[in-house]
Amino acid sequence: MPSLQAAIDEYNAVKKETMPAEVLATMARTTAKLKDTGIENRALRAGDRVPDFTLSNQHGEMRRFADFLTDSTVVLNIYRGGWCPYCNFEMKALAEALPEIEAAGAKLVGMAPEDPDHAQDTASQHDIGIEILSDAGNAVSEQFGLVFSLAEELRPIYLGAGLDIPAYNGDDTFRLPVPATYIIGSDGVIKADFVNADYTQRMEPAEIVALLRKS
Repeated sequence: MPSLQAAIDEYNAVKKETMPAEVLATMARTTAKLKDTGIENRALRAGDRVPDFTLSNQHGEMRRFADFLTDSTVVLNIYRGGWCPYCNFEMKALAEALPEIEAAGAKLVGMAPEDPDHAQDTASQHDIGIEILSDAGNAVSEQFGLVFSLAEELRPIYLGAGLDIPAYNGDDTFRLPVPATYIIGSDGVIKADFVNADYTQRMEPAEIVALLRKS
């Protein structure tokens, strides 16, 4: 399957050539500060049990997470929103890997703080036939230990690029989850995880498939 990292590397090269150096420096600095908070160490990781929760999917249907686990391993992909280029690269790569994920006996479920309409846009954009759960207010991601507030100095940069996070999320905050991928057994225990405060880093779908085939 195509490499997600290759797509990210290509985008990063273009970004380096086209984005002002001071903006790139601000992004790098705020990412380093977020890492320094230790948020990755406070998040749920392999061996932890995930909380049960009920959220609306992109079709407005209420879905209980425990129901996904009834007869299957679940790959839960928590992303920032369809406005995020890196999330879009990730969702595209996951869409391409979906047949192999399902052949390995797992269900793929997405979750983001964006409202259901935007979650539907994300699913449609990548023609990905999965359920995307709308985590209003980041209530569930908070339980996973993933939530932070976007740095004040980044907000005008994002807004200047047309990225209105409060509008996407349907609230008045700039709270976001650290992107994370969890492979969760039918018992609700996390088998493997990828949690990185650097939002440009994501788990390769090929690695997800390899881990599923081992379990």
